[in-house]
Amino acid sequence: MLNMDFDQKLAIKTAAQPWQASPAKGVWRKPLEREGKESGHTTSIVKYEAGSCFNPHPHPLGEEIFVLEGVFSDEHGDYPAGTYIRNPPNSVHAPFSKEGCVLFVKLNQFDEKDTQTVRINTRETQWQPGQGGLEVMPLHTFEHEHTALVKWPKGERFVPHKHFGGEEVLVLSGEFCDEFGHYPQGTWLRSPHMSEHTPYVNEETVIFVKVGHVPFRY
Repeated sequence: MLNMDFDQKLAIKTAAQPWQASPAKGVWRKPLEREGKESGHTTSIVKYEAGSCFNPHPHPLGEEIFVLEGVFSDEHGDYPAGTYIRNPPNSVHAPFSKEGCVLFVKLNQFDEKDTQTVRINTRETQWQPGQGGLEVMPLHTFEHEHTALVKWPKGERFVPHKHFGGEEVLVLSGEFCDEFGHYPQGTWLRSPHMSEHTPYVNEETVIFVKVGHVPFRY
């Protein structure tokens, strides 16, 4: 197991993490949280070398992907950088990459009732006005879980707030900050249920953010 204490606040600078081989030749991973070696709740940065592939495999409790670099593919289509993908519980696919790609991947973390398939090219989707000077691009909502991209303009500060059901952030560009530290591009953050912070940025910053999904004990 790796980082499965969900009461723990995490900030991992993924650019400094070493790549680890996966069972598929030419596919590499940087595990961020992992329940089992090749099963269960998993979050990783994944790299496909050009021409690499995975055998067909199921997703018992779903798969969520954000394409960071290159073009990711499966038998259903090609997904360039900036694409957000959700494959529902018990879906099956055979992924590959002709030119190579880097992905943010979350496995086996869906509610069984969350059966929506999602394909969004965020580079072709408009931003919406958010709170303060923020811009928001909603990606998925299911019950208490919300997933979005958020664009922070230079110098923006947010009010102190708590996260019911926790918060998870991947910094896509710029540098995200709060009173606990500065988090450059590629940093993965996980904050527990009812954690509190006051985020801000000194430069334009875009983050992938999920709230309401981090497990907690009542």
